Amino acid sequence: MVPSARISAAIEVLADIAARRRPATDALKDWGLAHRFAGSGDRAAIASLVYDCLRRKYSAAFLLGEETPRAVMLGMLRLQRNLDPAAIEALFNGERFSPKLLSTAERERIGNGFPLDAPLAIAADCPDWIAPVLMDVFGGDFVAELRAMADRAPLDLRVNTLTTTRDKVLDELAYLTPVPTPFSPVGLRIRFGDDGRGPAIQAEPAFLDGWVEIQDEGSQLVAFLSGARPGETIVDLCAGGGGKTLALAATMQNSGILYATDSDIRRLAPIHERLRRAGITNTQVRTPRGREYPLDDLKQSADIVLVDAPCTGSGTWRRNPDAKWRLRPGSVAARLKDQATVLDRATELVKPGGRIAYITCSVLPEENDGAVAAFLGRTPGFSVADARANLTAGGFSVLLDAVRFTRHGVQLTPLRTGTDGFFLSILRKVG
Repeated sequence: MVPSARISAAIEVLADIAARRRPATDALKDWGLAHRFAGSGDRAAIASLVYDCLRRKYSAAFLLGEETPRAVMLGMLRLQRNLDPAAIEALFNGERFSPKLLSTAERERIGNGFPLDAPLAIAADCPDWIAPVLMDVFGGDFVAELRAMADRAPLDLRVNTLTTTRDKVLDELAYLTPVPTPFSPVGLRIRFGDDGRGPAIQAEPAFLDGWVEIQDEGSQLVAFLSGARPGETIVDLCAGGGGKTLALAATMQNSGILYATDSDIRRLAPIHERLRRAGITNTQVRTPRGREYPLDDLKQSADIVLVDAPCTGSGTWRRNPDAKWRLRPGSVAARLKDQATVLDRATELVKPGGRIAYITCSVLPEENDGAVAAFLGRTPGFSVADARANLTAGGFSVLLDAVRFTRHGVQLTPLRTGTDGFFLSILRKVG
């Protein structure tokens, strides 16, 4: 497919997303099934166009003066991909399978720069209802933070120190030009190409042999900052597919015991193969029956309970830009109930003198400091560990000038740390 035909296809997918209010992944999958002539390169390029449009949906529509998929595409090409008007006009050439020719009004609007007096929510590509909340969180950095959250996320890898070293993996994957991550001592970063396509890491011998796992640097950092040590008893209460479980097991050097569970049995499905591939032997997966956690024998025994809490995922908007526009106030309220439930479960497992590592991939204060404050208000016998001291004690003083310190923890963001938007608070149980 020629570039202009890919643009037409992406506009078609955007129209489907808008009309049926469905996730972008579903719309892209259905388009691919209905257009089997499109090769993998075409599908990747179309997906990249769609996601870039969703990243800049609000500002692109504002630039063009309307919210149609075509207008959003035009605005995105100008604002996100920085194409000049002549390059855009060459793509909208009216030929077969290409978008129709630009109108006089469209030509004029893409020739203008983005208005400096645009409303902040529009400049930041942020839904109106949540903009005041994030303005309070980020202050004068609001627009810069949200624009960083509209950039493409890189591909981050965590080197499995149970099987290899970062230097060996750098040599093994040299042809992909990976670079060490800025903060994680076992992280590597690979940038995507302009077409949004990344390397097939899961087909690499380094992946198949358990040398690396795909994991955002922020996810690596909050796992490390939970303070896991060899020989401890740790419970990963919301293990899901096992990303942080594997990071914890490597930090524990395969000693002690790590229990991994999740309320959703489907999310646990990948963890068994991942543990095997990584050579992890100190981890026991507890599969729930129904909605019950099978952990009664572990009460008051854990040195650490890791709570990677269910949340809105607002910190992952770089990877899931359509989630930003599908988020509703009711979703936040539902997640707050889930967070309270899982924190209360954690109190039953942690031993006196132990700690709960509360983690979200959210930048919303209700899910972060708000959830911690509510927990402290209803749960005597817990205190919040000093976040600065925790960074220093964990060997991450380098983060002191990068993270945002909040009332009860630390916030990582794409602007400040180049990671997804993770929050961490350490809650200590009185001994």
